[in-house]
Amino acid sequence: MKTTILVADDDPHVRELVRYYLTREGYQMIEAPDGAAASDILQREQIQLAVVDVMMPGKNGWELCREIRENFDIPVILLTAKGEVWDKEKGFLAGTDDYLTKPFEPQELLYRIRALLRRYKMVSKQVIVMNGTVIDRISHVVKVGDETIHLPLKEFELLAQLASFPGRTFTRAELLELIWGDDYEGESRTIDVHIKRLREKFAEKTDDFVISTIRGLGYKLEVRSS
Repeated sequence: MKTTILVADDDPHVRELVRYYLTREGYQMIEAPDGAAASDILQREQIQLAVVDVMMPGKNGWELCREIRENFDIPVILLTAKGEVWDKEKGFLAGTDDYLTKPFEPQELLYRIRALLRRYKMVSKQVIVMNGTVIDRISHVVKVGDETIHLPLKEFELLAQLASFPGRTFTRAELLELIWGDDYEGESRTIDVHIKRLREKFAEKTDDFVISTIRGLGYKLEVRSS
């Protein structure tokens, strides 16, 4: 079965360009001229990845991205002519997995699509495997080779959240809401403290993954090549 990619962009020339490269690579593409049409398509079709333009009439890309994140478990790439840091932050807050600024090279878009699809295929509902490191969400245990590592609940949930979407940047505010809940009244420094503890615990045990700081935004987990 072909991988189906939704491309939502109000510029028909962009859609035509992306369609050419996607179909040439064997993907099936469904296109939408605006966010509202994209929402309808998502309800009807089995979509594996969405490429979403930010500046669309009716429902913009940020709104569509938030809707996808709330209702579907698929990766999202935002396309936009805006490249400022605050625009990227807004995109990551909306839940995007990646961000590509126009004008872009079609081959770069293909590379990012392949990378995101590969990362999402790594994740199962209950078990996350990163080379020799296994995160078991049922038992709340992390295994590195033959060694079993028991983590405090919040550290485990934070690691599992980052590992579920390798390469995706999560802001501190997003991680607080996901792990501690939207009624948590503590400071975002809580995230920094827990990240520091995770780094210290795994630094000498494995090089299967690294938790990177994205300056001004938050954190992401990257899986190293085996």
